[in-house]
Amino acid sequence: MNLKKWFMAFYRRFISLRGDPKAIALGMALGIFVGVTPTIPFHTVLIVIFSVAFRLNITSAYLGSWLISNPVTIPLFYVSEYHLGKLLMGDGAMTITLPDYSIYTILQKGSDIAVPLLLGGFLLAPLFAIPAYFITHRLVVYVREKGLHEKHQNDSEGA
Repeated sequence: MNLKKWFMAFYRRFISLRGDPKAIALGMALGIFVGVTPTIPFHTVLIVIFSVAFRLNITSAYLGSWLISNPVTIPLFYVSEYHLGKLLMGDGAMTITLPDYSIYTILQKGSDIAVPLLLGGFLLAPLFAIPAYFITHRLVVYVREKGLHEKHQNDSEGA
């Protein structure tokens, strides 16, 4: 999918969101937060659990995760999170060395990788999630004031 098609798909989904602007913005912030953290196999599960628990907009949370967590950004986030975590833990050695690539060795090194990665991820996530809340809230209010969501719904119904 090229960038223009991806953006248009995101835009169509975003302007069709229904609900309270605050719940939509909080959902987006949650999705961005989860998307930044190194919890990729659990993103959807975490989004659903927290959205239901806090009565947030699940669709906007999913869109937020989809926006921030993609093949281009994931390596950048994970490397940055790992280095930040290692730095904060006071561990100057920022390289991962494996004597061999056996499952046992990888599992043994798991905590050496997972702990700094999670620490860095949970510290970086708010830096993206908090601005996402304010930007999303402002955009939802703007789209609704301009009637863009109604125009999109009418265009979709006529097609």
